[in-house]
Parts: sequence; C-alpha cells; structure tokens
Amino acid sequence: MKSIQVNGALAPDTFPKWVLQAMGSLLLFALLSVAAVRITGNGPDQLRSVVVNERSIRFEDRPDGGIAVIDGATGQLLEAVHGEQGFMRGVVRALARERRTRQMGPEQAFLLISRADGRLTLSDPETGHSVELESFGPTNAGVFARFLALQPDTTRH
Repeated sequence: MKSIQVNGALAPDTFPKWVLQAMGSLLLFALLSVAAVRITGNGPDQLRSVVVNERSIRFEDRPDGGIAVIDGATGQLLEAVHGEQGFMRGVVRALARERRTRQMGPEQAFLLISRADGRLTLSDPETGHSVELESFGPTNAGVFARFLALQPDTTRH
C-alpha cells in the first residue's frame, strides 16, 4: 500500500475502498450478463430469422480438378465449377473435416439456407456445424447463393 507524509509521519493512502469494490462489482455484473446471453442463445446475433429458401447440396471433387455441385434431393448435377474457387473449397473442406473427425462419409448432403434477414448459411445436418456465409462478404456469399436458384443440368453428368 502506498503511504503519504502528514506532519512528518507516514499515513496510509486514503483512497476509498468502496470505489474499487463498486467498479469490481460493475465489471463482474457485465461479464456475467454477457455470459448469460451467450449461453442461453438469446443475443441479437444468435436469434435465427425465418427461412426463405433452402436446398440440400453435395460437393464432389472431379478428376479434372473441378467441383461438382449436386442437388442433394435428386442427385442431379447443378453445376460443374472449374478454377481455383478458394472460398468454396475452404468452406466445404472445413465442414468435411469435421465429418472425417467423426468417421462420417461425404454421402449426406449439406443444407444451404437463405433467411429473411439476408443471412446465408451452409449447414451440415450430420454434425450440427454451420458456416454463416454472409460474414465473409457479399461476393463470397454469392458464390453459394447462386446454387439456390440453379436448375439441374441434364446435359452433363
């Protein structure tokens, strides 16, 4: 504790303890409040909006280096994507990695969900994991958003 001199004698610092206790209590209250909101799932960023559109889709690597995007319900090819496609590959690999750690195969489709508030989610119903695609920006989310409107390509397989 810091001391000060009063009339030549040392006296203890007289900063009020109640101020420190009040600040500590306020900090503890804030931390507990945030924890309660996060744990219960009632935060504004955790509430789910109404589903506007959804589609089950599977992704398969092709021998030519492309990615086949397949309708999960019909098994028909929606699009064969060629080129780097780094964002798409990264998102799909992250979800596929979780499946591999649980000894699950790639047979089950992912769920692409569009919500009324503009959020776009790629979800894995098998593991419960999902990726909020809009958080990576509109260009990256658009890579997946177009799959919601595509009709099966019956000319290629």
